[in-house]
Amino acid sequence: MSAVEAPTRPGGDRDGGLRSALRAEWVKFRTVRGWLIGLGVAGLLCVLLTYLVANGIHSGTCTGTGVTCRSGHPRVPTGPGGEAVADSYRYLSRPLTGDGSLTAQLASFTGRVSTNPVNVAPSPSATRPGLADWAKAGILLTPDTTPGSSYAAVLATGRHGIRFQYDYTHDRPGRGAPAASRWLRLTRHAGTITGYESADGVAWHEVGVAHLAGLPDTVRVGLFVTSPVSFHGQTGRPTQATAGFRHLTVTGATGGGWRSRAVGTSRADFYPILAAGGARSTGDTAVLTGSGDIAPAVVQGVLGTNTAASSLLLGLLVGSVVLIVLAALFVTGEYRRGLIRTTLTATPKRGRVLAAKAIVIGGVGFAIGALAAAVAMPVGDHILTGNGVYVFPAGPGTVSRVVVGCGLVTALVAVAVLALGVMLRRSAGAVTAGVVVFVLPYLIGASLPGTAETWLFRVTPAAAFSVLGVLPRSSLVDYPYTFANGYYPLPPWAGLLVLAGYVAVALGAARLTLQRRDA
Repeated sequence: MSAVEAPTRPGGDRDGGLRSALRAEWVKFRTVRGWLIGLGVAGLLCVLLTYLVANGIHSGTCTGTGVTCRSGHPRVPTGPGGEAVADSYRYLSRPLTGDGSLTAQLASFTGRVSTNPVNVAPSPSATRPGLADWAKAGILLTPDTTPGSSYAAVLATGRHGIRFQYDYTHDRPGRGAPAASRWLRLTRHAGTITGYESADGVAWHEVGVAHLAGLPDTVRVGLFVTSPVSFHGQTGRPTQATAGFRHLTVTGATGGGWRSRAVGTSRADFYPILAAGGARSTGDTAVLTGSGDIAPAVVQGVLGTNTAASSLLLGLLVGSVVLIVLAALFVTGEYRRGLIRTTLTATPKRGRVLAAKAIVIGGVGFAIGALAAAVAMPVGDHILTGNGVYVFPAGPGTVSRVVVGCGLVTALVAVAVLALGVMLRRSAGAVTAGVVVFVLPYLIGASLPGTAETWLFRVTPAAAFSVLGVLPRSSLVDYPYTFANGYYPLPPWAGLLVLAGYVAVALGAARLTLQRRDA
C-alpha cells in the first residue's frame, strides 16, 4: 500500500514556504490593535522625550563668524567642509598677489604650560617649561584671517616632526627631521599651494600639495605659531609656544608691510588659550608667541557634548522598552492561548516559523526606530539651537547613519527579545530579561568609572548605542576621547556587530529550544 503525498502548494513547498509564513505572521501582528497602538506609542515617546530633553538644556554659544555673543559663551568657527574647527594662532603676515613664495628658517621653538588649577584662569606668570606635542610653527597662506577660513601651511610641531596641513582635516608628514633649524617654504601657483622642507636651505623636499578652491588673486602669507591644550589623563592645561624665524625671503607681488594679528583669541572664541602672545620682527628675523590650535574642534569641556543625536538617547531607550514588550507578546501570547500549536501545524518546519516571526518583528522594529529617529533628530537640533546651545555639525551622511543605526538597534533588540520569548514562554520573564540584557547595561555603564565603563560599552549589548556617537575624533588633536566626554569606545558599526552577535546566539538557542520542546 503506497503512501499518499500531500498536495504541493505553488512554489514547490507542501507545508507553505517562508513567504506564506511571513504573510501569516504579519497578518497576526497587524490585526492586534493594541500592538499597532504600542508601535505608535514607542515612536511618539521617542520624539516627545527628545523634545523634553533638548528643551531642558539652556546655555549660550555663538557659531559662525558673528561677533555678538552672550557673555561667557564661546563662538565656534566652521571650516570649509562644514565641520567645527579650532582656529586660534598668532600670525605675522603680508598680502601676496598672484604667484609667489615665502621661505624661512625655524631657528628656535620653545613652549610653556600653565600650572594653575583647572578651575583657575591661566596666566603667563604661572607656567613651567614645556612644548605641547601638537604645538605648531611655520608658514601659512590664507585668503582671509576670519576663523574657519581655508588655509594651507607647512609647519614644525612639538613632537610630530614637519607637516603639511590644509583646511583643518588634511595632513601630510614630512621626513620626520627635528623641528629646530629646519628650513620651510610655501609656494603658490594659482590655486595650488605646495609646502617644502630643507635641512640646509639648499636641497628641498616636497612635503605636500593642496588645491584650494576659489582662492582669490590676493591672499595673505606669513609666519604663525600656536599651541593647543595639553592633556595628561583627563586634565587639560593651556599652553603657549614661542618660535624664532630668520632668513625670511618673499617672492612675488607683495603690497604693504608685515602685520601681526592674534586670530581667534578674543573672549568670544572657544579655544582655551594661555595668553594672546605677540610678534616682533626686524629685517629678515621674527619672533612669535601664540596659543590655541588650527585643527578639528573637540569638546574641550566648555562646549558640553551636545550633538544632533545626544538628546535622542532617552527616547531611544524608552522606545526600546516598549518594543521589548511588543516583541515578547508577539510570541508568548501564542503560548499563553495555545495558538502556537495551530501555527506549528500550519508550518511544520519550526525554524521557518521562528525566521518569519523574527523578520516581521525585526522589520517593524527597524521601521519605527528609524522613523522616530528621523523625526526626533531635527526636533532636538532645533530646540537646542533655539536655546542657545552649541550643537556639533553633522552632515547628511552622519544624520542618515544615525537614523539607520537607530532602526537597526531597535530591530535587533526586538528580534533578540522574540528569541527570549520562545525560550521562556512567559511575557513577564521575556520582558524582564530583555530590559536587563539590552537596556540596563547602558544605565549601569553611564555611572561606572573609566575602565569598567569602557569595557561595558565594548562587550555588552550597550555597545550598539555607539550609533549615536557623532562627535569628531582626530589624530591631529591630543584629547581623551572617553565616554565621559561624549565619545563611545567603539565605532558605530562595530557596536552594532556586538549586539548582532548577542542576537545570533539568542536566535540559535531559541531554534534549538523550539525544535526540542513540545509546543
